[in-house]
Amino acid sequence: MAEAAALLVDEVFPEQPVRQWVLSFPYPLRFLFANKPEVMTRVLGIVYRVIATHLISKAGFTRTHARTGAVTLIQRFGSALNLNLHFHMLFLDGVYVERGDGRIRFRWVKAPLSAELTHLADTIARRVGRYLERQGLLERDAEHSWLAGEDLDQDPMSTVLGHSITYRIAVGPNAGRKVMTLQTLPAEDPPFGEQAGQVSGFSLHAGVAARADQRDKLERLCRYISRPAVSEKRLSLTNSGLVRYQLKTPYRDGTTHIFFEPLDFLARLAALVPRPRVNLTRFHGVFAPNNKLRAQVTPAKRGRRRHGSGTESDDKTPAERHVAMTWAQRLKRVFDIDIQTCQACGGGVRIIAAIEDPAVIKKILDHLDRQGALPLANHQPVARAPPVPQLVPILH
Repeated sequence: MAEAAALLVDEVFPEQPVRQWVLSFPYPLRFLFANKPEVMTRVLGIVYRVIATHLISKAGFTRTHARTGAVTLIQRFGSALNLNLHFHMLFLDGVYVERGDGRIRFRWVKAPLSAELTHLADTIARRVGRYLERQGLLERDAEHSWLAGEDLDQDPMSTVLGHSITYRIAVGPNAGRKVMTLQTLPAEDPPFGEQAGQVSGFSLHAGVAARADQRDKLERLCRYISRPAVSEKRLSLTNSGLVRYQLKTPYRDGTTHIFFEPLDFLARLAALVPRPRVNLTRFHGVFAPNNKLRAQVTPAKRGRRRHGSGTESDDKTPAERHVAMTWAQRLKRVFDIDIQTCQACGGGVRIIAAIEDPAVIKKILDHLDRQGALPLANHQPVARAPPVPQLVPILH
């Protein structure tokens, strides 16, 4: 995950401002998207078009003359290991405008206001509702709307998904009950002035952004939204055999821990696994693989080019146009492990070869072990019997 975040910053996002747009859905749609990923894909396209049109219009252009782009990372989990399918969309905080000579320039757009977020959330809710109606997945009457389709209930995973979405136990004698929680902090009021658009269960946030010169902040943001669902550091086992998971950020009611039966914990993990061949990272607009502007705006300079563009890199091979990091540089970038610096003297280390064959590695280590060249820290102590207690005579 950390490597994917570094690749996004190094090869996809140009040195332009980027803003995070987070969209969450009502419970029924989370259940529908988890069961029907193809519907989620179409809805994601609707969401992108709504936000992209807003950015282009706010910049004073139309879709004919301006383009924007985004990378969506689809998250399936909430902080309590619940199934919470939502979109993290890293949008360019502005648009690219094409000039007459074929070159492009970037036009920055101001941050959205709370009223704009509410309007966008309402537009997304209405358009998604109309799409689901046309597909026969949503039925409405004068006052209510509900999902249609009995085939969802026949899926063996439907029960597990539904209970995970609603924070309930899926299996075992306590199935259907709320997950046990521990509240160790006093309840707090909602933060004042929090900007979000909330309409009919849709919630749209856009409060986090990185300027063009804040590449480190952008990488931290990419690392955060591409993180794994479970943090092993906050996972433990109680004396009674329950799985205890500590929340990274306490809930407003003071909840800091949640507890699972081992079998229900496995059901939670199963609910977080996506369907086969479902890509959770999507590229839109100028970042899409076949977009004609992708090669111009991305740092990697890969993508379709116009005929007769006349750029110097047209005559170069793909390997020459894109010089990737070496494995040693990537190890330093992602895991902060520097193997090119000697730990003893601090001098530079020259890499002679990279050996990956396990059989060859074992042969080299065995040879060094026989020569006594391996450090003592790598040697395991020889197995021996426990010490025999000595009997000390007692004199009267």
